[in-house]
Amino acid sequence: MTKTLQALLIGISLSMLCGSAMAQEYDLEAMIEAAKGEPPINVYDSTGKIVEMAENFATKYGLKASGVKAKASEQLEMVVREAMAENVQADVVIISDAPAAIGQLVPQKFATSWLAPDIAEKVEQGYRDPLAVVTTPVVWAYNTELFESCPVSNLWELTEPEWRGRVAFQDPLTKTVYIDWFNQMEAHGDAALAAAYEARSGKPLELEEGSATRAFIRALAGNAPLMTNSDDAAAEAAGAPGQTEAFMALVSAAKFRENAASGFKLGICEGLKPWLGFTHAGIGLIASGTDSPNASRLFLRYVMTAEGIAPQAQDGKMSTNIDVGLPSSEPSGVAKVWDHLLAYNMSTVIDDWETRQDWQDFWQLNYSR
Repeated sequence: MTKTLQALLIGISLSMLCGSAMAQEYDLEAMIEAAKGEPPINVYDSTGKIVEMAENFATKYGLKASGVKAKASEQLEMVVREAMAENVQADVVIISDAPAAIGQLVPQKFATSWLAPDIAEKVEQGYRDPLAVVTTPVVWAYNTELFESCPVSNLWELTEPEWRGRVAFQDPLTKTVYIDWFNQMEAHGDAALAAAYEARSGKPLELEEGSATRAFIRALAGNAPLMTNSDDAAAEAAGAPGQTEAFMALVSAAKFRENAASGFKLGICEGLKPWLGFTHAGIGLIASGTDSPNASRLFLRYVMTAEGIAPQAQDGKMSTNIDVGLPSSEPSGVAKVWDHLLAYNMSTVIDDWETRQDWQDFWQLNYSR
């Protein structure tokens, strides 16, 4: 089966699963009442903010709900295992690994998507089916104690000798959102990356690798970047106070809270071409065998509101509900530069999933310490 045909079949499957749920008669008040007669729900996310979100939800509706922090890989394994055992404990999951969630869970009917009809029109078409609850920004950051503004203006500068060994981010071999970023750049931003190269060098890029993205990744990998095992370590490399040698770091906007908590000096790289970072999507799914379908749907509706997503919005995670923004107190200030991020495009999510091993091999082949 070709990738194109497989993607088409998966797309049809997703539409059928999500469309049937959307077509059911919708009555919010009736759903709330039905939820009160169901067992408590467990909701999982990769951020600890899910605990607060579940507590707020339970208080608002007079229900019982528990939030549990778990890595995306743990959530995926849990949903599959519980579905096969017909013993669902994780009723709702918000999975930060969109390609795995959509490539594994939905087609096999281990989980389904649902978007409240009264909110659907407020969500961009590409994020409705299946539902992307939030998009999370990952941004290039510098040390504001060392520089008044971002010390680079073009991504290709990070492949040059001046920055050799002084670019930090999580290892793409263990953090799949970076691998997905590679594929998203090639699929949706290759021309912009090529134009940035020409703007920097004064000559067109020779596409020996077949794409500007591959040329950039090969050059970045070969410039001895500092691979870390966590966002925290990458943020510390760039933002810790008292440094004499500057680092650039690619980190989640959530790490800017360390400016207040740990005295870090992280600044967002405004003006960086062609993008100052990228986003990835968190997919909201309901376990197919849940004993609490109404409470689960109600929770997904709740997190699509400003009230529901507020704890995550404080970390820079943007709701896909266009009526919901980021608070002015969000520490990174990413809302002001959101349009300069490479936004996650769901149209190639299956290709992101299928090409992961190829990109990991490409990175490993070209990486130089």
